[in-house]
Amino acid sequence: MGFRASGKGLIGIDITSATVKLIELKRAGSGYQVESYAVRPLREGAVVERRIRDMGEVVDALKRAVDHAKPSSHRVSVAVPASAAITKTLTLPASLADDEIETRIQLDSDKHIPFPFSEVAFDFQRLGLNARYGDQQDVLLVACRQQDVGQLTEAVRQAGLTPAMVDVETFAMERAYTELASQLPPAAGQEDCVALVDIGANMNAFHVLRDGRITYSRDTVFGGRALTEEIRDRYGLSLEEAGLAKKRGGLPEDYQRSVLEPFLDTLVQQVGRSLQLYYTAGRKHEVRRMILAGGTSVLPGLADRLAEESGMEVVIANPFRRMKVNPRIDVQTLAGDAPAMLTACGLAMRVRS
Repeated sequence: MGFRASGKGLIGIDITSATVKLIELKRAGSGYQVESYAVRPLREGAVVERRIRDMGEVVDALKRAVDHAKPSSHRVSVAVPASAAITKTLTLPASLADDEIETRIQLDSDKHIPFPFSEVAFDFQRLGLNARYGDQQDVLLVACRQQDVGQLTEAVRQAGLTPAMVDVETFAMERAYTELASQLPPAAGQEDCVALVDIGANMNAFHVLRDGRITYSRDTVFGGRALTEEIRDRYGLSLEEAGLAKKRGGLPEDYQRSVLEPFLDTLVQQVGRSLQLYYTAGRKHEVRRMILAGGTSVLPGLADRLAEESGMEVVIANPFRRMKVNPRIDVQTLAGDAPAMLTACGLAMRVRS
């Protein structure tokens, strides 16, 4: 879903329940350069289940992110949640041109899209000739409600930026994975099947990628905010103070035993349960490696615990490791935020040369 804006850089913006994340990428040879970035907190309830409930709060956070990052481009790519998008692969005659494909989708919309076509924003991409029928082509259709697109683009515009394209979170995650995959050791000649566990403030998403495509996903309502709230309640801090203490340390001696360890126990159990359900669903491809993403992924001991429980190699995501970085950016700060920037990074990777 493109809006045709000019400029060489592209900003990826990921709006979650806890933060607004902004990353600007430019092409640098065959790779990318990080031009600017920022992460700014959101007040609780401003975004619920990836949908904006308080536009003013989100716009304010976006403006604060822009003021901090000072991006050279104003072109923005955003994403609707996978739960809000319809994706289908259609088989159509290979002779159809783009305008004919669009007409065919409109005429047959009731077969593919479960809501009125007048409320739909859609796009499609040719995938090539069908594997079985040489006179047919496969076409990927992506559709969602116009209100989901409009809400995101309105927030971007109110922040003084220019909507350039709207993506789907799943596609952005797969795009970012192309950077992560290059950091993993070879798969020993076997088919590449990797678990990507994205642990956010309120949710943890368990994805399995096979050859770079997400083939299985499961969301669980449990994330880093539960730990923050436990710290707040146990030690009499504000939610903001608890969040800072979680990151910077300085908590009482009993924190590790009475707060962090029980949280890690629950999180490891949930990831294990998601892996079991993947196999229960009849998936035959064995998951051999695991990547941790999201702000909670950097908790001390989590990666080691998951490696021990699963028997897999577990690494923490950093999609910027191979990228050049503008000298005005603190590389260590960027690396600390990197695990939570996968979606934003994947969106910005759509930048053109």
